[in-house]
Amino acid sequence: MSIKRRTFLKAAAAGAGAATLAAPAIAQGRIEWKMVTLWPRNFPGLGTGSQRIAESINAMSDGRMTVKVFGAGELVPAYEAFDAVRDGTAECMHEAPYIWTAKHPATAFFCSVPGGLTPEEHNAWIYHGGGQALWDELYGAFGLKAFVAGNSGTNMGGWYNREINAPEDFDGLRMRIPGLGAEVLTRLGATTVNVSGGEILPSLQTGVIEAAEWIAPYADLAFGLHKAAKYYYGPGVHEPGPANPLSVNARAYDALSGDLQAIVRQAAGNEAARLPAEMAYGNAEALHALITRHEVDLRHFSEDVTNRLLAVSADVVAEVASEDELSRRIYDSWSAFRDKAIAHAPYGTHGYVARRALRAT
Repeated sequence: MSIKRRTFLKAAAAGAGAATLAAPAIAQGRIEWKMVTLWPRNFPGLGTGSQRIAESINAMSDGRMTVKVFGAGELVPAYEAFDAVRDGTAECMHEAPYIWTAKHPATAFFCSVPGGLTPEEHNAWIYHGGGQALWDELYGAFGLKAFVAGNSGTNMGGWYNREINAPEDFDGLRMRIPGLGAEVLTRLGATTVNVSGGEILPSLQTGVIEAAEWIAPYADLAFGLHKAAKYYYGPGVHEPGPANPLSVNARAYDALSGDLQAIVRQAAGNEAARLPAEMAYGNAEALHALITRHEVDLRHFSEDVTNRLLAVSADVVAEVASEDELSRRIYDSWSAFRDKAIAHAPYGTHGYVARRALRAT
């Protein structure tokens, strides 16, 4: 996770240079972009969201601009998307910034960090709390520009082939988990790996890993993860609101006319609402199916486990601020808003949800 400032500056300079290679493809007066993603094409929620963005750009531009979507592995492997957009192999990606912490550790703040913000709170910070300007500064150093374009919602805690009754039960566990969440579990003794979504089920089935988190019931059911793990724990604290931006090659974006730039931004903004709605509906339906048809053993983490995860998470996230001056400013802005959001939460949606649950029982 650690990165030296000089290494970041060198990588950023290389990214900016590579970005100059990109230029929008033009055919018969139309601008044609390629979008790469970190998930299979048309995968429920994430993949369908990517396709909606492309369709919105095509429709709002009346065909003057088209975007062709390539799922993970179709044009480049999932975890090569960042570099593909930097160097102009594709003009944009629908992505999850916490994947790129090796590029710069603060990228995680623009997706989700352990013990962090809910989807609604994340959007509030980005749109109104100064998050977008900081994001522009960070991604701009790599020749990229990003716009919020969805959120997959609070993740489950994952699928396990052993019970997790105490923090000590993570010790020695081989688990798939990305981002700063992996560092949290590493400090609890787990051995973590970050394989792409399509590799999770075979890794569980062959025993390469004993546990894995992906997203939530809608996406987890689609991958059939219930076929390879006994226990399903939730909610997780490692990704309370993972945002999925539309990130574009800055030079390709700057070459667009003003109206086409606005269309790209609006298509992303539309999906900031549509994708969470699809996930909320899909998760409710899928969890019902997992319980009633597949007899999944659904559990909450104990209070001791949750408290330990949150305590370690606070340390891991705070340490990112020490990486460089930009990381410090990002962390300070994010942390200040998080404190205020926590103070308001019991009197807003979260307070209502807690009381509704009490009534239901």
